[in-house]
Amino acid sequence: MTTLDARRLAWEARTSTTLAVLGTAFLAAYSVLVLLPDLEGPLLLITASVLIVTWVVFAIDMLARVALSDRGRRGHFLLTHPLDVLALFMPLFRALRVVTLLRHIPLFAGGSGAAVRGSVGAHAVVYAAVFVYVIALATLQAERGAEGATITTFGDAVWWSLVTITTVGYGDTYPVTDVGRFLAVLLMGGGLVIVGTTSAIVVSYISERVAAARTSGDDAQPPSSASSAS
Repeated sequence: MTTLDARRLAWEARTSTTLAVLGTAFLAAYSVLVLLPDLEGPLLLITASVLIVTWVVFAIDMLARVALSDRGRRGHFLLTHPLDVLALFMPLFRALRVVTLLRHIPLFAGGSGAAVRGSVGAHAVVYAAVFVYVIALATLQAERGAEGATITTFGDAVWWSLVTITTVGYGDTYPVTDVGRFLAVLLMGGGLVIVGTTSAIVVSYISERVAAARTSGDDAQPPSSASSAS
């Protein structure tokens, strides 16, 4: 039986590592652009070139994946891969490609409960770190120079991102631009997902330990008197 979207899946298997590396390059270039706003000369040209090339490659990849999807399922692909679509318009989602490098770590291979929890946990941690970092960069870029801005340095941006994603929200720093507030909404939504994922991992671990303890207890019980008499 032919696998649905077999050509697209084969394409993704061949290109995932390359795109993850390009995501890393994009993250580095975007960091330089935001953290060094007075950049000029050859370094500015290199940084801009990396940003443009990575965007073009991501756009080509998206078009190829849509074209390689089975007829009648191309709309389904776009609906089920919103982050990939958003990556064409928002730098944040291009940088998240870095996380796909985790699939090459042998520790997370296999289908055991420990391997699955380790993979999900590692992905959640790395996603959270990259998510906070890029949101901080994007917010700094949007807020810096705005009238009444309270987020004017990278330290301010990281602090605000951390207290927002953890739902603490001290209120000492906050976005004043429309772009900054939109990024805050994304950050709050991401915080809910991360908390939910963490809770699921903990519950799964506890359930597995309880089941193992019950099994060990059953194995350790002495045989019944009826069995002994027979």
